[in-house]
Amino acid sequence: MSTSNQNESDRPHHVVIIGGGFGGLYAAQKLGKSPVKVTLIDRRNFHLFQPLLYQVATGSLSPADIASPLRSVLAGNKNTSVLMGEVVDIDPDAQLVKLNIKLTAQLEVKYDSLIVATGVSHHYFGNDQWSEQAPGLKTIEDAINIRRRILTAFEAAEKTSDRQLQEALMNFVVIGGGPTGVELAGTLAELAHRTLSDEFTNIDTKKARIILLEGTDRVLPPYHADLSAAAKKSLIELGVEVKTSAMVTNIEDHVVTFKCGEQIEQIQAQTILWAAGVKASTMGKVLSDRVNAELDRVGRVIVQPDMAIAAHPNIYVIGDLANYPHLGDRPLPGVAPVAMQQGEYVAHHIEAKLLQKEPAKFKYQDFGSMAVIGRHEAVADFKFLRLKGWLAWFIWTFVHIYYLIEFDNKLIVMIQWGWNYFTHRRGARLITGKYLQVLEEMEGMRVSYPTVATKQPVEVV
Repeated sequence: MSTSNQNESDRPHHVVIIGGGFGGLYAAQKLGKSPVKVTLIDRRNFHLFQPLLYQVATGSLSPADIASPLRSVLAGNKNTSVLMGEVVDIDPDAQLVKLNIKLTAQLEVKYDSLIVATGVSHHYFGNDQWSEQAPGLKTIEDAINIRRRILTAFEAAEKTSDRQLQEALMNFVVIGGGPTGVELAGTLAELAHRTLSDEFTNIDTKKARIILLEGTDRVLPPYHADLSAAAKKSLIELGVEVKTSAMVTNIEDHVVTFKCGEQIEQIQAQTILWAAGVKASTMGKVLSDRVNAELDRVGRVIVQPDMAIAAHPNIYVIGDLANYPHLGDRPLPGVAPVAMQQGEYVAHHIEAKLLQKEPAKFKYQDFGSMAVIGRHEAVADFKFLRLKGWLAWFIWTFVHIYYLIEFDNKLIVMIQWGWNYFTHRRGARLITGKYLQVLEEMEGMRVSYPTVATKQPVEVV
């Protein structure tokens, strides 16, 4: 099956977008009224609001609350088609994108302009064997898996009379003290110490330990030092044990080994969560092989000031997959506002080129950054103003509801958060999937500490 055999003179300029995240979706929306044809390709049939994914992982929200079907979101764009499939290759000479859609051998889609916005995945810094015991949080499946692990740990602890095993089951280790790690640790503490505190008979969930490990000397390293200190203080007040300058050396048999200075420590925990690093999606390697794109050390594509690849001005890379080094010493942060603005910029850039106008360079407008720690606790850095506590939390709440894609998601999340706020309850605490397998694994768990690993510490970047 192929879409590349149409008469060239009959078809409008075709923009193909790979990835339905923030960058890809915003580009498609902006091109909706343009005299072009748009095809959006994604492995999923939905757009995921990743900033709230941790709330699915901890039972505050359901997956459908933060996801919107791509076809529904783009239904008003009459020039736009959506394809569900995985892009496996690019032919820059023939200007073809090749998909593996399972039903047929391959589908080829011809493009005039190509936008690649496939994001990033977990990075274990050469220790991919850790992924089984320490899952990361990037997809709906990741969130459901983590939710299952967290809730099943409490169920397993309720069923055993072995106090040491109960303790190990109620140890939760979060590796990485960036925004995702801080949000996970803070919400986990609220779940264990408040929400579940009166729901079990044989265990006291208030005794659950939530340990946050960060390799640098403070949590939220990109934030101002005052906000990092405020975040750490809030986490400690929630009952989180914060260990900074803690370099993980090994994860094995549900034991995390880490080094603080010259001291080596170990923590046994059934639930270990990874929030320490990311690497580019496999499309980075494809672009390197096919169009000689330059990659940085984590596989992101180094782009030109117009977000294009140097040798191929009709191929753009945006979002987390792009390394944009033209606004300072460091690339832009991997956050949603960057992807949104880049998606809109590339759409305007393509429109300008079609009108034979000189497009401007991309310039990121940094409106600041925010991270939530828990109920009434957040930090916000707006450059000209730094906030912490209740006001920062209120602004964080408003901004996240505002940026949800569909109105029904905004309404549902607002109602859920209101209910959670007044009742301390989380209504999406469902254990689904392979919970029996996980439960059996936990019930067979034995408290033991292996020999301290001699591997070198992992440098988290």
